[in-house]
Amino acid sequence: MKPLPLPVRLAAGLAVTAVEQARKLPQQLAGLPVTVVSEALQLSMRVQQTVTELAIKGDDALSVLRPVDDEPEWATFDEDEPDDPADDLGGPDDDGDPWAREERALAAEPPAALPDYDALTLPQLRAKLRSLTAEELEQLLAHERTHAARPEFTGMLTRRLANLKDR
Repeated sequence: MKPLPLPVRLAAGLAVTAVEQARKLPQQLAGLPVTVVSEALQLSMRVQQTVTELAIKGDDALSVLRPVDDEPEWATFDEDEPDDPADDLGGPDDDGDPWAREERALAAEPPAALPDYDALTLPQLRAKLRSLTAEELEQLLAHERTHAARPEFTGMLTRRLANLKDR
């Protein structure tokens, strides 16, 4: 038997491949979104890496023109900060002993306005602020300054107290 001509054999092979691919199509369509998203993420990561590499090369090239500051003006360190008077919770008898200050802070009474004040989170305190009077806010502020001295708490209490006094 004589083999069929090459174009006929190629056409038959192409038809069989088309049928096979058509049968796989539903499975491939299900995974298509994941594949597209994955390839898009890979491409964006490659672009980010390239941009970062170019920026680093640019920094290296420009570093000879601009000397680097030893200490940027925005950098602050604990030893650069002035002493905060709120840190000193005690009198002259404790000689700066942190244990004595902590014992005094723990022994102090909670503020009468909010007995659970020390356990409140910032959002919980924010929710209760509108129900407090100026005197109660002053008590809380004094308590906060002598105990935890958390800047976000003292700031919020100070702003609320100022708003009440402005009315």
